[in-house]
Amino acid sequence: MAIIRSITTVGSMTMLSRVFGFVRDVSVAAVLGAGGLADVFFVAFKLPNLFRRLFAEGAFNLAFVPLFAGKLEKDGEAEARKFAEAALSGLLVALLLVVALFEVSMPWVMAAFAPGFVDEPERFQLAIDLARITFPYLLFISLVSLLSGVLNSVGRFWAAAAAPVLLNITLIAAIWAAAPYTETPAHALSWGVFWGGVVQLVWLAFHARRAGWALQLTRPSLTADVKKLLKRIAPVAVGAGVYQINLLVDTIIASLLPAGAISYLFYADRLQQLPVGVVGVAVGTALLPLLSRQLNAGDDKGAMESQNRALEFALLLTLPAAVALIAIPDTLIGVLFERGAFDAEATKKTAAALAVFSCGLPAYILVKAFAPGFFSRGDTATPVKIGVLCLFVNLGLNLLLMKPFQHVGIAAATATANWVNAGLMAWFLYKRGHLVFDARLKHRVVRQLMAALGMAAALLAIVALLADQLGGSLGQQVGALVALVLGGAAVYGALALILGAGSWAELKRQLGRAP
Repeated sequence: MAIIRSITTVGSMTMLSRVFGFVRDVSVAAVLGAGGLADVFFVAFKLPNLFRRLFAEGAFNLAFVPLFAGKLEKDGEAEARKFAEAALSGLLVALLLVVALFEVSMPWVMAAFAPGFVDEPERFQLAIDLARITFPYLLFISLVSLLSGVLNSVGRFWAAAAAPVLLNITLIAAIWAAAPYTETPAHALSWGVFWGGVVQLVWLAFHARRAGWALQLTRPSLTADVKKLLKRIAPVAVGAGVYQINLLVDTIIASLLPAGAISYLFYADRLQQLPVGVVGVAVGTALLPLLSRQLNAGDDKGAMESQNRALEFALLLTLPAAVALIAIPDTLIGVLFERGAFDAEATKKTAAALAVFSCGLPAYILVKAFAPGFFSRGDTATPVKIGVLCLFVNLGLNLLLMKPFQHVGIAAATATANWVNAGLMAWFLYKRGHLVFDARLKHRVVRQLMAALGMAAALLAIVALLADQLGGSLGQQVGALVALVLGGAAVYGALALILGAGSWAELKRQLGRAP
């Protein structure tokens, strides 16, 4: 299995999803803006999304894939299938109970999730109503995560990576087609979240069957393997989900700030999620099953090589993305979102959050690359300890910075917590001999950073040259943004090759290998 090709497969589909995601976000910004109604919808959307990222794509995936890949490597397909079916049945029962519990207790959940809404009865009740519509999404997407883990473990990445595209298409349809027929546009979007989960589940079930992995529901039972899975899920949720838990803390604290704070953070996070999804998620998704199978086969040298190449490729794409988001946040936010209900003031405040968030972007990508080093070895304790520490770092900095810097202080707290998380993960892996940066990685990362800084200077120059177009009509703005992105990419690519930050021939060779 070629790690670069696997990362590229996941990343390219994620890029397509992000493109549709931007169309979705631009549509939402135009209709809802960054005010009270937008804040309520984003809270209702974040609630199931938080649990999705923590338990479905986070804890469950990171706990399930090493066990499933290990059984596939050691015991064969039949035993791996039995384990997957037992996990599916147990997961479905647990999800039904969790969703039912949250639906009944949503007023108390919302009071904890967005305490700033409690003193505004209409806003608070709307948040409860919308969250009750969106929360079943957790059930559908958790089952999607299990099917994705199965397909990824057998080297079939594209169908799972393409699933989020369907959610974004469903939400775009909801905002433009269904909104006129619902009480508010936020209601239409909430129903779009619900049906987006259904569509993704049908999609993955079809592709799992097509790949010969149609799983059957069996009578739930606590087999030894299922018990092992359950023991790993809770600690993995903390260890791998620090970023998501920090976002929850951010949302709770932002609800105490003036209206719009939640929306500014949401839109800023959405833009930085482009490199996070394309690079970070792709690296973690491709690396975890590969490391699990290599370690189960006793190939420690191959695992170390895979880890280094994944880090190298991740930083090759992440460093220029982070530098660009820090250098020209106002330009990006203005062109993408400033229209309709999203005004110049919203652009200014969202851009400030984006620049600060992006300072922690490389760290978040590194966490995605380091985490499989623990979970593929069955170590859930260390990431939990690191995660708990980072939660306290984030909370303390939030409380310290929220008053003087408002929502920007919240973004700074999250970025700092990301670096603490990445640094500690790297230290523990290195200390145990599980992470040794090879000479090639050290050589290339320095040159990647130099190329990224050169690109930043070029971006600022291009913005100055295109000032009239960036302030013109929508068509002119979009054209200027495309020129800006392509120009920046060309400068970075040229500098990367000149400085030796990467090798085009080597990349082509890796992409050409069979998965």
